[in-house]
Amino acid sequence: MIKVVAIEPKADAKLLLRFSDGAWGVYDFSHYVNAGTQMTEPLRNPQFFARCFIEAGALAWPNGFDLSADSLYRRLHDSGDLRRDAAAA
Repeated sequence: MIKVVAIEPKADAKLLLRFSDGAWGVYDFSHYVNAGTQMTEPLRNPQFFARCFIEAGALAWPNGFDLSADSLYRRLHDSGDLRRDAAAA
């Protein structure tokens, strides 16, 4: 089972995500930030967005919004943004 093991906030609602198998990628969360739903509305605030954390291997925020590592990994893979080399963004 893939888990998120490290996160690093980047500019413009992006996060560098590192996974338990050594893969990594920068994921653009702007579609969540701009969705305007009850759970994603707080993400519009950059200070709140930066308060993301890892909970049981998933990406989470203090309001209960979370995304599984598997779904993030798959989305990065499918978009060609999943990396396996040693250097990170």
